Amino acid sequence: MSKNTSHSYSHQPQTTQPKNKTLVVGLTGGIGSGKSAASAWFAEQGIDIIDADVIAHETVAKGSVTLQKIQKKFGDWILTDDGVMDRAAVRTHVFANPEALIELEAITHPAIRETAKAQLDASTSPYIILSAPLLIEAAEAGLANLCQRILVMDATEDTQLARASQRDDQSIQKIKAIMTNQLSREERNRHADNVILNESDLASLYLQLEPLHQEYLTLAQQLKFAGD
Repeated sequence: MSKNTSHSYSHQPQTTQPKNKTLVVGLTGGIGSGKSAASAWFAEQGIDIIDADVIAHETVAKGSVTLQKIQKKFGDWILTDDGVMDRAAVRTHVFANPEALIELEAITHPAIRETAKAQLDASTSPYIILSAPLLIEAAEAGLANLCQRILVMDATEDTQLARASQRDDQSIQKIKAIMTNQLSREERNRHADNVILNESDLASLYLQLEPLHQEYLTLAQQLKFAGD
């Protein structure tokens, strides 16, 4: 199911935009919705994939400037004996302290956005997929503003639970906790330009992605000509 919607949510830039004028499609969705499968398919079509999760991990790599800022802000306890970030300890701390989460994101999100923009500038594919689980949530607004289109992978809660539990071997309680921290299906879909209902097999998913791919190629050409 693909749809075009009109809504009040704005994708207009509020931060410095990448120099590359290539069409950027933001890909998002709840846990178990099929973001990875969609990204893999777009990559097979020759489309560059920028993964915010990968960038987030690289941003706080051992010895990075961002990790040093986090250490200075919160203390040495955020590091393991090996000098890498103790993600479990930090996660537990910020979940219990909302203000700490805001402080952490104030350090990490600008670095993530700058890296994403650099990768957008370096892209040479007809259009670009920017994948981010929390693309639409307020905390990730800076990434949404880099996109001209928002594509949401959608699935029922039962499907999300089944896929996530099989893939990650996580408890149903933990998966539900993750889902609670994400937008509801209705809210997420309201912000979308396109929605893919991914309730079946990969073949069905690919049949829905193909026309979108063609649509994005056309939009990318229009954007290119408009910028010339």
